[in-house]
Amino acid sequence: MIKVENLHKNYDEFKALDGVSFEIEKGEIVGLLGPNGAGKTTTMKILTSYMPPSGGKAEVAGFDCSENPLEVRKRIGYLSENNPLYPEMSVLEYLEFTARMHDIPKNKVMNRIIDVVKDCGLKEKLQQDIAELSKGYRQRVGLAAVLIHNPDVLILDEPTAGLDPNQIAEIRDLIKRIGREKTVMLSSHILTEVQATCDRVFIINKGKIVAQGTPEELSSQAQGVTVILVKVRGGREVTDKIRMVAGVKNITEVPSNEEGALFYSVDADPSTDVRVGINHAVLDAGYETLELTRKDVSLEDVFAKLTKT
Repeated sequence: MIKVENLHKNYDEFKALDGVSFEIEKGEIVGLLGPNGAGKTTTMKILTSYMPPSGGKAEVAGFDCSENPLEVRKRIGYLSENNPLYPEMSVLEYLEFTARMHDIPKNKVMNRIIDVVKDCGLKEKLQQDIAELSKGYRQRVGLAAVLIHNPDVLILDEPTAGLDPNQIAEIRDLIKRIGREKTVMLSSHILTEVQATCDRVFIINKGKIVAQGTPEELSSQAQGVTVILVKVRGGREVTDKIRMVAGVKNITEVPSNEEGALFYSVDADPSTDVRVGINHAVLDAGYETLELTRKDVSLEDVFAKLTKT
């Protein structure tokens, strides 16, 4: 549904995009992550036919974004970060206006409004002025507006920016429902939300895609070691026993105020599950394992590792 091949974009001497390539299929929700200035917004502007690339090719639903911009725009719903709305209009007036802007036949406008209002949970707010709505409901109105012409592709720039945790959860669930039948690309700085919402993630840095995959795949790829947290009742000489377990690379004592227990962080080869060996080593030393857990690498860890300068 979205196909990008060797995309380049130059602003004078600055390379905003440097050979970006990816594909997104129908029914996928994909997150585009990157630090400020990495190329996220430039990518979205090219995909929405707002600007042409300096080189390479971008297609949406089989149409070239540079050669067929009107066809591309018919198939895209784009929600920008600032979500421009007309606050003096009611929700109903704004959706009617948006429908007319998309040339939806007059006899079908109300049916489309009914559909998007149901999808976005706006039934009780139809007659209310947009100026009176909370930010969460304004985001819902923005999503309803980009859905009004039933596009194949949604491109959402920071759709949960500035929302409180409850509003974020509501918008996240809404995006997941929409994404069952459409292609969704969203950018976000809230990495936990991307992890909870997206099927795949592209991490972009300095104009290049530096990693892509499911959140789980990215965590696995970035994890040079597996970190095991160990809680032991016993003496410090147990560290030598644990260090001798096959696959263990390093062991570090973690400061703790809990009386009668020692805490350790163990770095291990990710291809080896060392937990059974660690437990045996503790028992052989005559001590007791109180806790033995693997610490998962988060998407934040992956992002920091791949984008730090």
